[in-house]
Amino acid sequence: MAHAHDCSQHAADRPAPTGSERPKDGYICPMCPDVWSPVPADCPSCGMALEPARPQKAETKVEYTCPMHPEIVRDAPGDCPICGMALEPRTVTAETPPNPELVDMTRRFWGGLALTIPVFLLAMGEFIPPLEQALAGDWARWVQLVLTTPIMFWAGWPFFVRGWKSIRTVNPNMFTLIAIGTGAAYLFSVVAVIAPQIFPAGFLTAGGAAPLYFETAGVIITLMLLGQVLELRARERTGDALKALIDLAPKTAIRLTDCGHEREVGLDQVQVGDRLRVRPGDSAPVDGVVLEGTAVLDESMVTGESKPVTKRPDDPVIGGTIVQGSTGIVMRAEKVGDDTMLSRIVALVADAQRSRAPIQSLADRVAGIFVPTVVVIAIASFAVWALVGPPPALAYGLAAAVTVLIIACPCALGLATPMSVMTGVGRGAQAGVLIRNAEAIERIAKIDTLVLDKTGTLTEGKPAVEAIETAGGASSDELLRRAAALERASGHPLARAFVEAAEARGLSLPATPDDYEQHDGKGIVGAVDGARLAIGNAAMMRVAGADPAPLEQTADGWRDEGATAVFVALDGRLAGVVKIADPIKETTAEAIEGLHRAGVRLVMLTGDNAKTAQAVARRLGLDEVEAEVMPEDKHAVVERLQKEGRRVAMAGDGVNDAPALARADVGIAMGAGADVAIESAHVTLVKGDLRGVLRARTLGRAVMRNIRQNLFFAFIYNGLGVPVAAGVLYPVFGLLLSPMIAAAAMSLSSVSVIGNALRLRRQKL
Repeated sequence: MAHAHDCSQHAADRPAPTGSERPKDGYICPMCPDVWSPVPADCPSCGMALEPARPQKAETKVEYTCPMHPEIVRDAPGDCPICGMALEPRTVTAETPPNPELVDMTRRFWGGLALTIPVFLLAMGEFIPPLEQALAGDWARWVQLVLTTPIMFWAGWPFFVRGWKSIRTVNPNMFTLIAIGTGAAYLFSVVAVIAPQIFPAGFLTAGGAAPLYFETAGVIITLMLLGQVLELRARERTGDALKALIDLAPKTAIRLTDCGHEREVGLDQVQVGDRLRVRPGDSAPVDGVVLEGTAVLDESMVTGESKPVTKRPDDPVIGGTIVQGSTGIVMRAEKVGDDTMLSRIVALVADAQRSRAPIQSLADRVAGIFVPTVVVIAIASFAVWALVGPPPALAYGLAAAVTVLIIACPCALGLATPMSVMTGVGRGAQAGVLIRNAEAIERIAKIDTLVLDKTGTLTEGKPAVEAIETAGGASSDELLRRAAALERASGHPLARAFVEAAEARGLSLPATPDDYEQHDGKGIVGAVDGARLAIGNAAMMRVAGADPAPLEQTADGWRDEGATAVFVALDGRLAGVVKIADPIKETTAEAIEGLHRAGVRLVMLTGDNAKTAQAVARRLGLDEVEAEVMPEDKHAVVERLQKEGRRVAMAGDGVNDAPALARADVGIAMGAGADVAIESAHVTLVKGDLRGVLRARTLGRAVMRNIRQNLFFAFIYNGLGVPVAAGVLYPVFGLLLSPMIAAAAMSLSSVSVIGNALRLRRQKL
């Protein structure tokens, strides 16, 4: 090879800085780390192009979306045209900067607070006898105007911009109400300072001045900013699980060169086939297989399984898992970049967090008519107070109208569902349960029937030959040798068992079989060493002209044990039967017990012989068995159960499970299975552990319960708050809600909804 040489032999010939003298920037050879150049060039030793010495960050296109309306996607930051909220990055990255809206709102809040405090003291001073004389005169009113103006047009400016957009685009939202309410209070007060004479006598105070609402407008804006800051901080916490996943992957990897050197490279420079060293305490940078060494890996953050896993040569390694102990490993990169499991998990979780649950449509329908209705109620409140209220009637009317507008802001209603979904999906990812979208959360909470594939779902998916019974004087080694040669061309899960058994016995397999033909649901036929071979069930034997009767009793005995009996015929004569057993997963019994306690009916769906399937079902305590089902008929069984009125989830891991997974109300893919099964599923269990189904159902029910709580809080809050703000309690109790209290209550309602959603982070699964 061009780079197979002593990498150090040219070092003395190069007038380049070395060691501590070498700058961090520049270009070095990936194969010969001693070669350095200040500019791009080719290595004089091996001819390879030099690469940047400092790991480079890959440029990622960032898209922005609305947390409440995920259908809104933009290439740059901005405001949502529907609800007015600031758009957020669609995907969290390790280098995601602080939320610019949070930074901006925090700055505006502190500035607004500094200006609001003196305005509030000036306004309240009129009701404090010692200060009443000191504040007499127009100067105090003009000072309030001067101080409140920057509160409105700087601190609160985003609210007015978004409010105007909502009116212009006919998408009324919370900012519509804030802008109208505070704007009316401010404009009224400005007129009261500049031209008080235009107001009727009944509208003036005892001192002959028009009432001011500068402190009301200022305090409302400041409280709204505080609510936005608290809400944005709480919303950021819903992405903590996703950020934790992203942080699992190291920023760099240690690549081994053919010359035996180690070089630290950026993760984006790792390629398939690279040999990487992972030291104790470090995380595997990408997915791959162990080449050298034995180590214990902590996979808990990726799979949800707390028990460390021992990895030896040829064992798979998931990127982001941590090497424990005192020795590291050398691994070969198999999947890099966006193809790694961790990247796929992050992408799936990010998409799911931005999806909409069907229950969200209820909140959308209410919000669609809520804001216009509130505006009408505010106008009606003003009119009623102005006509029949006590003096100063117009002042009371304005206060009531502003209070109605502020307290009715539907922010809590809009946040109720998306905050629960975001937090719930992140919590599921931490437990190794990947949920494709919010609709899947709602569906899995309602399932009452779980259809289970046997191989790879209930069992380990690693069948092995346990016994061979021959007939007609055939040799077991010869039978296995030919059968393995034919099965090597098959993709059936049992085929590998034949090949591995032959390899274990040291048998030399013949060349590729001739005339290979597969009979779905029965077996395979082909020519091996000039002889016609048939492998499969009893039906396959009859197709081949062989009578399975002589070995049926033996086969039945194995089936009673839960094993699979595979017949072999040679040139139309029965040659033997092979016992293949696939051990049941250690966690299967515990998972089934938990699902039964949860009231879920369990149905096993398999292409295996009915007797074998019944034996497995009895051992595990399953409710129903559908055996000898052809691959193309699996989805029909799911459809039949749905027609019986059942809400069906299907768990499987094979290619032939994909149609059934797609047809089920909830398709659940075992993480170790085929990619097509995972792509067809609504839920993926990273560990391939059936207990994950119970976790997913528990999570789904918890999320839906949390959403219903949030919607209840939001509906009750607005349902009770608006009438009280309008003044319905005043005739009986003399109680009229202050606009400032309304602003505080509105902000608190949004924060309480988010706080309730964040409880899902501690949900036990």
